[in-house]
Amino acid sequence: MSAAKRVPRRPRRTRKLESRRYTIDASVFVNAFNPHEAGHAESLQILAAIQERGDPVVVPALLAPEIASAVARASDDSAGALQYANAAAALPHLTLVTLTAAMARQAAELAATHRLRGADAVYLAVARRYGTTLVSRDSEQVTRGSAVATCQTPEEALE
Repeated sequence: MSAAKRVPRRPRRTRKLESRRYTIDASVFVNAFNPHEAGHAESLQILAAIQERGDPVVVPALLAPEIASAVARASDDSAGALQYANAAAALPHLTLVTLTAAMARQAAELAATHRLRGADAVYLAVARRYGTTLVSRDSEQVTRGSAVATCQTPEEALE
């Protein structure tokens, strides 16, 4: 009797190495910009990891004005804020989604049903529509949005 020949199995990919699709809230980009804010390192780390892996990122076009506004108000540097917002919106593997009338209706429904702020509901509507994981620094958005889509903080997304 001959022994059966064993075919080696392919190694399983670990969760960290698997490619995922993300929607990243502006709060993560703004937090990554300011080294003095709590959570800065983790926000920067998740953005870098997503870019290194080439994971697709789908965000509402609202991302750029939200980043520009928050950074300009915090830094009192309008030109720098605009430069950072435009650079974030132009990242490789990032797709900006236009807020259509249908998407606005979905966001309004999510805002009313889950008691979310308007912009937070837009990001959640994008995550639901495109089947992405929403990453946000806003604990309310993560908690309430989890009823609709996978929502994580940067720390959770890094696990």
